Amino acid sequence: MPKNKKKADSSDSDSGPEDRGPAKKQKKTPEEENSWDLGKNRFVKLSEFKGKWYVNIREFYEANGELKPGKKGIMLTMEQWQKFKGIVGDVDEAIKKNV
Repeated sequence: MPKNKKKADSSDSDSGPEDRGPAKKQKKTPEEENSWDLGKNRFVKLSEFKGKWYVNIREFYEANGELKPGKKGIMLTMEQWQKFKGIVGDVDEAIKKNV
């Protein structure tokens, strides 16, 4: 018998074809943990990439009934996020004066 032939499946279980094959990957959506909705398909999301954490502020679009990340957005390093948080009060004051 050739070595590359597979043995016939001798399982006596009642499970059918629905439990065979690779598991389907779940699509990630902005509604997951560490994600905050800003409205109009815009989200703030905390994410890890190559061992570093980022704050991602991004606009999403709908395709085939799913929300997918778009090109419009910014990904801030933790250092940039800390600087951003530090100037929020100044931005608020400028808005009060000018708007």
